[in-house]
Amino acid sequence: MKAVGLYRYLPIDHPESLVDVEVETPHATGHDLLVRVQAVSVNPVDTKVRAPKDEVENEPKILGYDVAGIVEAVGPDVTLFQPGDEVYYAGSITRQGGNSEFHLVDERIVGKKPGNLSFAEAAALPLTTLTAWEALFDRLEIPIESPENKDKSMLIISAAGGVGSIATQLAKKAGLNVIGTASRTETSDWAKRHGADHIINHYEPLAPQLKEIGFETVDYIFCLNATDKHWDGMVEVIAPQGKICGIAETKDPLPLSDLQQKSATFVWEFMFTRAMFQTSDMIEQHHILTNVSQLVETGSVVSTVTETLSPINAANLRKAHQKVEAGDMIGKIVVADM
Repeated sequence: MKAVGLYRYLPIDHPESLVDVEVETPHATGHDLLVRVQAVSVNPVDTKVRAPKDEVENEPKILGYDVAGIVEAVGPDVTLFQPGDEVYYAGSITRQGGNSEFHLVDERIVGKKPGNLSFAEAAALPLTTLTAWEALFDRLEIPIESPENKDKSMLIISAAGGVGSIATQLAKKAGLNVIGTASRTETSDWAKRHGADHIINHYEPLAPQLKEIGFETVDYIFCLNATDKHWDGMVEVIAPQGKICGIAETKDPLPLSDLQQKSATFVWEFMFTRAMFQTSDMIEQHHILTNVSQLVETGSVVSTVTETLSPINAANLRKAHQKVEAGDMIGKIVVADM
C-alpha cells in the first residue's frame, strides 16, 4: 500500500523529511479495525515526533494522528464496528500512524464519523476533541452540564489553535464564562466565533487584563502553549482551590509549591495516555468521540478545519508540517484524497 513515512529525522524543508513509500498492507487481528484512510490532519505532535535527531529507521516510520476513513475489515474480537462504517479517530502514538492508504487502529479509541461532515472536516476533530474533552471533563473535573457552571470562569490560553478551538466550544456548551487568549485580530475573531466571551492577549500580563473585564481570579485554566512561560501568571490569577491543566511540556520542573497556599491543582493532559498504557477505561475515547459526533450532528460543535490540501502524499504533508511549525495556525489543516 501507499504511505508517507520517514527514515531520517530531518528539517521539514529537506525533501527526505517525509517521503512517499510502499509498505505491506496490514491485517486486522484482535480488536483492530483496518481502515481505508480518506483524510488526515497534522498536529504539533507530528512535527515534534519528526523533529531532527540522530536516529535512523530501518523501516519507514509513519506519522499521522488524526484520521477519517472507512472500515475495510475487522479483527475477530471487534464488536463496535463492521466493514463499511465511516469512522474518525486519533490512534496511538506507540503504533504506526495514519498517513497511509490503510491503517490499523483499536476499535476502543474509534468513533463513528459525524454523518453531516465530509471526511476532511471529520479528520480535523479527533485529537483536538479528545484532548479538550479529557482536559475539561476528566482532568479538571468540570461537570458536563450543571447550573453551577454559570458562576464559574475558565481561561483558555491559546484559544484559536486546534485544541483551543474545540475547548472554547465545549466550555461554552458546559455553561462556563470563557476567556480566551489571542494576539491578532483574526485569531480573536475566530475564538469569539467558537465560544469565547472575552479575549485577552497572552503576550501581556494576565492579571491586569482579567481585572479590566471584571475577573479578579478564574476557576479553571487550560494552558495550551508555553506552560513555563505562563506559569507565574497562572499562579497569580487562579482562584483558591482552582484547577489548572496543561498540555505543553516544559524544559524545567514546575514549582508546584507556588500553588500550595491556594490549595490549587495542576494536572497534565496527554491524549495518548489511554491507548499507550491500555488503561482499563480505554474505551472512554470511543464514548467521547461518539458523544461529540452527536454534538456535531446537532450543530452544538463545529469542525475547525481551515485549510485542506489534496491528495495525501509526501509533498502535501511536508507543506502541512511547515504550516504547523510556523506556530500561527488558526484551527486545523487537513490533507485529504478528494
